[in-house]
Amino acid sequence: MDKPLQKALFLDRDGVINVEKNYLYKIEDFEFIDGIFELCHHYQELGFIIIVVTNQSGIARKYYSEEDFQKLTKWMIGEFSKQNIIISKVYHCPHHPDISGECSCRKPKAGMFLEAKEEFGIDMQNSIMIGDKERDIEAGLNAGVKENYLFDENGIVKHLSEIYLKED
Repeated sequence: MDKPLQKALFLDRDGVINVEKNYLYKIEDFEFIDGIFELCHHYQELGFIIIVVTNQSGIARKYYSEEDFQKLTKWMIGEFSKQNIIISKVYHCPHHPDISGECSCRKPKAGMFLEAKEEFGIDMQNSIMIGDKERDIEAGLNAGVKENYLFDENGIVKHLSEIYLKED
């Protein structure tokens, strides 16, 4: 008997989990966005797994290394863990099209989402994406996520799925 598909809360990192700072890779520069722990608690209680999907072109640009990114990621997951929040996985795209060429993982492409779907058995139709850029929302939609929210510069969440879906 197949196990039921899981719902996921997909989160972009920079601008959603932490305050946007260009090419962030140092723990001392990381600042959590107010309310992110409460948001994650809420969805975890509803049975969602939490997955981070983040473009990290600073790696391709050589502003920081893969090791720098992994060190910060491990620390961030630990901070969530202290709040009794499980981050199931952090997927990242280290590429930049001008440097690395085209890839399937850089948002707005759906590669990171589809990898998570395969690895965790995710029900994309009943999952949620929260991002702070239009490419985050486009990636969610490209992956089949029906509920997509955009943080604006004031931290206000706008539900964009209907807007984007009506344009098709």
